[in-house]
Amino acid sequence: MATILDRLAAHAVERVAQKKKTVSLEEIREKAAALYRDQPADAAFAFERALSGEGMHFICECKKASPSKGLIAPDFPYLEIARSYQAAGASAISVLTEPRWFLGADRFLQEIAAEVTIPCLRKDFTVDPYMIYEAKLLGASAVLLICAILDDGQLAQYLETAHSLGLSALVEAHDESEVHRALAVGARIIGVNNRDLHTFEVDINNSVRLRSLVPADCIYVSESGIRNADDVGVLYRNGTNAVLIGETLMRSPDKSTLLRELRSKEEVGNHV
Repeated sequence: MATILDRLAAHAVERVAQKKKTVSLEEIREKAAALYRDQPADAAFAFERALSGEGMHFICECKKASPSKGLIAPDFPYLEIARSYQAAGASAISVLTEPRWFLGADRFLQEIAAEVTIPCLRKDFTVDPYMIYEAKLLGASAVLLICAILDDGQLAQYLETAHSLGLSALVEAHDESEVHRALAVGARIIGVNNRDLHTFEVDINNSVRLRSLVPADCIYVSESGIRNADDVGVLYRNGTNAVLIGETLMRSPDKSTLLRELRSKEEVGNHV
């Protein structure tokens, strides 16, 4: 039986097919390459640099809705949210651009990337190189590559495409097999999703359990289900480099204060 991830991927294929009718693959590829050529050298791989170094790093998400929870943020002042994340010390911002189930939009990413100085991840279901070139033009510093919807050939090709544009790739895995696949294609950032694709239940112990499979020179990210400083502490103690937090922040009436609490040395220190 098809999972929601399968349906998201299928819809992404349809979306790309429609976009290619307006702007061809060749045209968007050349535009992205030209943008990369014109950028200063230190603009490349900003997302990776932002997640490197000591301490826990926070990727904070701008998300209006999700397939499992429906509408999360009826009021969605995304630029204000992005500015508040940056002011509270986020290392990067994840922006949903998937329109049907997450109610995202390309313009959210384009406007946020132009507004903030920290790097942005395009959170979408990458099923075609077209979406990587598009991400570059929208101002992203990184793209999401999901092992569960890509075969090994696609993973390798898309990773190479991203790197050729100075884009980082967050390669997402759900289990041991997918972690091994991500490493085999040369992923430099591996994100473990704590959400079960069939039940939608989340368990941060998935990240804890898989951490030992990933070498120290690869950035390790825990995604989904991080609710409080206790969770951050558990992950930090286990050697996690960064956490991607969406719903917890989006549901908070005071996102800045919550993020400061999650990333404060005192809060994290109490749990490590």
